[in-house]
Amino acid sequence: MGALVVIGVACAWLLLLQLAGASHVVYTDVETEAAAANMPPSIVDPLLRTGFHFQPPKNWINAFNSHLVIFSGGLLSDCIGGVSLNLQIPTMFQYNFGFDETTAPMYDEGWYHFFYQYNPKGAVSGNIVWAHSVSRDLINWEAIETAIEPSIPADQYGCWSGSATTLPDGTPVIMYTGINRPDVNYQVQNVAYPRNRSDPMLREWVKPEHNPIIVPESDINATQFRDPTTAWLASDGQWRLLIGSRGRRSLDLRRYDYYTVGTYDEKAERYHHLRYDYGNFYASKTFYDPAKKRRVLWGWANESDTRADDVAKGWAGIQAIPRTVWLDFGGKEVIQWPIEEVEALRHQPVILRDTVIKRGEHVEVTGIQTAQADVEVSFEVSSLLAGAEPLDPALAHDAERLCGARGADVEGGVGPFGLWVLASANLEERTAVFFRVFKATGSDKPVVLMCTDPTKSSLNPDLYLPTFAGFVDTDLSDGKTSLRSLIDRSVVESFGAGGKTCILSRVYPSLAVDKNAHLYVFNNGKADVKVTLLTAWQMKKPLMNGA
Repeated sequence: MGALVVIGVACAWLLLLQLAGASHVVYTDVETEAAAANMPPSIVDPLLRTGFHFQPPKNWINAFNSHLVIFSGGLLSDCIGGVSLNLQIPTMFQYNFGFDETTAPMYDEGWYHFFYQYNPKGAVSGNIVWAHSVSRDLINWEAIETAIEPSIPADQYGCWSGSATTLPDGTPVIMYTGINRPDVNYQVQNVAYPRNRSDPMLREWVKPEHNPIIVPESDINATQFRDPTTAWLASDGQWRLLIGSRGRRSLDLRRYDYYTVGTYDEKAERYHHLRYDYGNFYASKTFYDPAKKRRVLWGWANESDTRADDVAKGWAGIQAIPRTVWLDFGGKEVIQWPIEEVEALRHQPVILRDTVIKRGEHVEVTGIQTAQADVEVSFEVSSLLAGAEPLDPALAHDAERLCGARGADVEGGVGPFGLWVLASANLEERTAVFFRVFKATGSDKPVVLMCTDPTKSSLNPDLYLPTFAGFVDTDLSDGKTSLRSLIDRSVVESFGAGGKTCILSRVYPSLAVDKNAHLYVFNNGKADVKVTLLTAWQMKKPLMNGA
């Protein structure tokens, strides 16, 4: 087995991503103000803007989607090293996967760097440059000069997504997609290096004259040829990377399919993978953090309101909280957990302990403002198999359909039980994050479903509110499970059973905003559920790119 890589399988919500190409529409401040004047105040409420998730002060951040292609061959080793070559890679293997990247997180000389796709002229896709922010802790961020923007023939019509690679001598290199024709999104791959390696902030980047270093072969769709990954040095001494080339679409264009983490078998040139986040978590990238000896996974979440809403708000797209990611001892389970640095934002904890939630009951967690909170809760249930409802065999392998059919308000045997977050005082609005236990035919092991149900999250119209769900690989032999939810105004990130199942969801409440947001523990199952311990912290605002 070779290098650990992360790959996205299938497509994203095309209505928002506009994958056919950037629109290059510029919205002036006057136009944004005019759009806002025609929107309900709850849509453009600045209190829906996240506080501790990464976001520039305004406008659009994003990445693009495609289809997996693996390149190999000796020439790539030379071009990564900087030899002046304009090449086509001779050996190519194409697989029926989807692939996507956020742009480039990396650690260098005591600083975390994040290069990201950014539209400096509006809150929609287009006019893309590589913005650049730096941090000491992945939580507090300072925006500095733009790293890459159109400036050479190989990228004069666009600088699209890519990745950073660290060479053996410690030099960081950026590989990125450029658009080099005015009348079509013809995509080529370019390289850039730091102008001054001694500058720890890596403020300036230069593009050598031999760009582009990779161009599409004749049988590749050159308008769907982008998103080079971080390169890796294989055991044969050759550099390898992945480049996207879209080949298929999701059956449901408004849903994400899924993303995976796994290992690349360089002999068989096969990718062996496990799935991670089941929600609105997209365009992700991992990097190794040598300072803390951990692998960090970072994903992007788009908006699930409308394009017109984004123009009116003046911003679109956020980054999830960075996650430490590892495999369990058996190597069969991906475990994810918010990086420990986010805990520095916690303050004013409140505790709920040894509280039994009976059938149809809910209990409010009071004492803090919960529009921005970190909540950890441990549950204990009894009579698991005896009380669990039968699992419909037709839904046994489709968690999202199961969640849609058996949502938070549908009574079960054991569950649904969990949290109502961003809830209004009278519960007209609420987002449910919950577990539900089923009994499969012929099995002594409970089937545990984790679900985020935002269908009642907002009274605002025209929102996309899909349920997201995944099965939790736990036997509940002791009747215990846990849930952690990070709540930040318009995003809810949840981690079930210690990070075995993770779901991110975007919501836009109209009533449950700021001080009017409430938090509840609920149980809509027949069996009693005990909250053995719940701790909720209000979250402080970090430094966030000057916003």
